[in-house]
Amino acid sequence: MQLYNKLSADERAALIDEAGEDRLTISFYQYHHIENTSIFRDHLFISWNPMDVLGRIYVADEGINAQLSVPAKKFDVFKAHLDSIDFLKDVRLNIAVEQDNKSFLKLKIKVREKIVADGLNDDSFDVTDIGVHLKAKEFNAIIERDDTILIDMRNHYESEIGHFKNADTPDVDTFRDSLPIITDSIKGHEEDRNIVMYCTGGIRCEKASAYFKHQGFKNVFQLEGGIINYARQIEAEGLENKFQGKNFVFDHRKSERISEAIISNCHQCGEPSDTHVNCANQACHLLFIQCDKCNTKMDECCSVECKDVNALSAEEQQELRKGKHASNKIFKKGRSEVLKFKK
Repeated sequence: MQLYNKLSADERAALIDEAGEDRLTISFYQYHHIENTSIFRDHLFISWNPMDVLGRIYVADEGINAQLSVPAKKFDVFKAHLDSIDFLKDVRLNIAVEQDNKSFLKLKIKVREKIVADGLNDDSFDVTDIGVHLKAKEFNAIIERDDTILIDMRNHYESEIGHFKNADTPDVDTFRDSLPIITDSIKGHEEDRNIVMYCTGGIRCEKASAYFKHQGFKNVFQLEGGIINYARQIEAEGLENKFQGKNFVFDHRKSERISEAIISNCHQCGEPSDTHVNCANQACHLLFIQCDKCNTKMDECCSVECKDVNALSAEEQQELRKGKHASNKIFKKGRSEVLKFKK
């Protein structure tokens, strides 16, 4: 019984090209106590692999967080399978604003301690006592009020390329970093302000809103379905778009455009740009913003040093990487002294 990928990313990409069929990029989450996460994980893989579902899925005792690519012609079959699982029946599916058939190239379903690393002790507060969900029209109205504090619950590299007007955008690397910083920044407004938050698809706000209510804040709200759902609602209802720039996404697309505004700059030359790339030097892989001109000049690399390494043969590069452990603790997203124009 197959419970893991047998194809490389390149092999999968070739099959997608050969098939020539449209795929849908979808995300969803659901908090629910799962009794046996390993069995549930295997059930999902066995069910989704034959459908050619690809993506990154985290399963934990507290629920599921999924980002997927599904063949368009198999969407109904996929949806029927979700509906056959009690706690996933009619779960909200956030369908990407911009589609890319190669947003994911493998099916990775992992069992984790939490579906979002938040650093919180869930036993210390009621995680189900969440904030009020706001649809796009309600959200647009409340963020214009003088008694509202609007908070971006995402990381610095996400908000840098796009955020709502007048939002507080904490300069943090992780969600867990943001919670104490935001709590300190809004302290003293437990009763006299509307605490309104948003994130990519809603999952971070779900836990954060319960945490802030536990901290004593009375008027806590969250954008339902996050930026992805907001973009679809404003288009469908003809509402004013109050989001500026791009929405960062965690797949091969890296972002999807929500408005035409470019609010960030190339980290190498300072010119307006909002295109994220990963350094082509696999020993670096730094995420940063690079304009087309610098992309060509630097061969998709973040520095001259990485450009020189990337020019070596694959065998020479592999020899240089031998014995070196690479992780996010070393190569933080968008944090490097070589990025001269990082804000």
